[in-house]
Amino acid sequence: MTAAVTMGVTMRDSLGAYQSVVVFGGTSDIALETVRQLAAPGRLRHIALAGRRLSALEEAKAELADLGVDDISLWEFDAQNTESHTLLIAEISAHVGDIDCAIIAFALLGTEHLGPIDPEEARILAQTNYTGVVSIALPLTETMKSQGHGDVVFISSVAGERVRAANFMYGSSKQAMDGFAQGLGDSLQGSGVHVMVVRPGFVQTKMTTGMDPAPFSTTSDKVAAEIVTGLKKRKEMVWSPRVMRPLFSVIRHLPRPLFRKMPR
Repeated sequence: MTAAVTMGVTMRDSLGAYQSVVVFGGTSDIALETVRQLAAPGRLRHIALAGRRLSALEEAKAELADLGVDDISLWEFDAQNTESHTLLIAEISAHVGDIDCAIIAFALLGTEHLGPIDPEEARILAQTNYTGVVSIALPLTETMKSQGHGDVVFISSVAGERVRAANFMYGSSKQAMDGFAQGLGDSLQGSGVHVMVVRPGFVQTKMTTGMDPAPFSTTSDKVAAEIVTGLKKRKEMVWSPRVMRPLFSVIRHLPRPLFRKMPR
């Protein structure tokens, strides 16, 4: 389902609050909680949720109904259908006006942690988590450049900081996406477009249901609060919880023989 109503041009209001937020991966627990917290000042006018399954997007829309936002639109978005991405950005922009903030929150976890790796699943995971992100982020940021402003939040993972054998397909895809997002942010300096990369640890969400929580696990609302604070401070990198930053500064430099002995 693609919304087709053309709205007037909007941008941040006189107090700097967002008037429009777009989520790619519109059912993400972290992204939805972030939208909820961004809407708290009461000045958000447009929310666009983009994802693969309309029924799941409808449920996400219902979760946000109490925010009092006039326009919550739903958009079909398949990370692997890269040929559709430039048009999708144009359609969303025509609907909401200026895209003040976009959250790129889609990813596949895969099942490699449960057993042997399926080559087809691995291919789809890599294409979704990296190629799909590149494909949607480039026309998105070009649109923001033409506006002269916009914030893009990339939900990465500490799994990409030092890739473990237990989930190396997921970790390597996040590592690639993380590097792309940082490089993109550097390339946009002076354009008015700001990129922020978020590296959560283990987050208790729908995606991780049934998995044993890792040390220093966190929740969607806590990650969202750190995202909102990071946006206000114009940060380029956010770790959640914050202890992950010094922890992974050590893990990153462990010799590989020692790293392999760490619990999976």
